[in-house]
Amino acid sequence: MALKLSRKDDSGVTVIEAHGRIVLGEETNKLREEIKQLLAAGVKKIVINLSGVDFIDSSGLGALVGLYSTANAQGAKIRLANISKRFRELLTITKLLTVFEVYDDEPAAIHSFA
Repeated sequence: MALKLSRKDDSGVTVIEAHGRIVLGEETNKLREEIKQLLAAGVKKIVINLSGVDFIDSSGLGALVGLYSTANAQGAKIRLANISKRFRELLTITKLLTVFEVYDDEPAAIHSFA
């Protein structure tokens, strides 16, 4: 399933809802472009809600790491919400769970910026 992204604002935080797969190719490019547009517009608080993501490969993980680094370099923060059990295990194994700020649900991720 191709990656579909939607955007909304909640309490001054931009939430990107992702649905589908984050894999090498068009999907990772789409996610990169979406976040880069937000950063170029001066958005500093971003939550990526991954509840609708059913698969992420190493390229998708690499894209998230790159976006996280780019955002930090520009003074912005990215939080992840609603990750699957499998993705949490992947983040744990790769030690990236200590890098990303991960929340069980979208409201908790939004509230973390308060």
